[in-house]
Amino acid sequence: MNQFLRRSAACLLIITAPAICSAQAPAKVGFIYFGPVGDVGWTYQHDLGRKELEKNLGSKIVVRTVPNTLEGADGDRVARELSADGTKMIFAVGFGYMKAVLQIASENPDKCYATSSAYMTGPNASGYNAKWHEGGYLAGIVAGKTTKSNSIGFVGAHPVPDVMWYLNGFVQGARSVNPKANVRAVFVGSWSDPPKETEAANALLNQGVDVMTHYTNSPAVVTAADGRGVASISFHSDMRKYAPKHYLTGVTHHWGDFYTKMTTDALAGNCKGALYFGGIKEGNVKLAPFGPQVPKDVADLVATKTKEIADGRLNVFAGPIKDNKGVVRVAAGSVLPPSDLGKMDWFAEGISVGQR
Repeated sequence: MNQFLRRSAACLLIITAPAICSAQAPAKVGFIYFGPVGDVGWTYQHDLGRKELEKNLGSKIVVRTVPNTLEGADGDRVARELSADGTKMIFAVGFGYMKAVLQIASENPDKCYATSSAYMTGPNASGYNAKWHEGGYLAGIVAGKTTKSNSIGFVGAHPVPDVMWYLNGFVQGARSVNPKANVRAVFVGSWSDPPKETEAANALLNQGVDVMTHYTNSPAVVTAADGRGVASISFHSDMRKYAPKHYLTGVTHHWGDFYTKMTTDALAGNCKGALYFGGIKEGNVKLAPFGPQVPKDVADLVATKTKEIADGRLNVFAGPIKDNKGVVRVAAGSVLPPSDLGKMDWFAEGISVGQR
């Protein structure tokens, strides 16, 4: 019997001292993952946040994780089971859970819910996401300074807003230090399909790109690049162990503080649905430590730009910005409103999109 269930059974046995049980019983917290935890990637990063939450709150909580839960009917079932079991705070770590969680939250007003990448909220249901473009901009600086061919490769999962604002932020960073830099992008139609990712990476490498990055879940892209002597920048996690010779850095995300605050608020009865959007300043987005190929002057420049973003002096999407068809998307003297990120469906100037 796992700890989550043992704690529940223990309280049922203490029928002569319910007040003691109530005072000592830890609150239940649930995490729903659509894939396995693994050792890198989306779920792995969120699970690191779960571990930090447990370390921070200790005996106040008992946590149950449910991996490999498909978005849709399976996610609905698991969220309902956790709710029925008295779970006080439920984190659904995937956009596809959003609508089911909103419905379940409306049926359980005494519990708290949060869905990653969600854009809709309820009285007790929140959404949370990261400012991927800020990390993308900084990674783009590294890529722009590294490329000799001015051709950078990108393998993406789907051309959806989250991926688009990372990619567009990346090319803004690259072109801020190398106006001739261009990004060749390919989409594989899956968040995690290592064979397709490898195939796409090799196709780009065959076209002469000399830096690779990605927005997919596995280390396939950095591994393919490293095997062919090409520098790489990972996404989600520090993946240097999969690219030991030519790894530059990675755009990583961190959720421990967010999960701790949300759970602490839930335990205090403060459960108000809201949207959370965290980036460099908030500590949700960071670059992985640099590989030895990154020179000190580039590392110093990235440190300066990191501080400028955190201080609000540098906005990644400050105009003028054109798309790759020449249409002005952000006028000079203005910045792209954060609300427009969720509607982003255009590629910035300097990006070309091809087929695998």
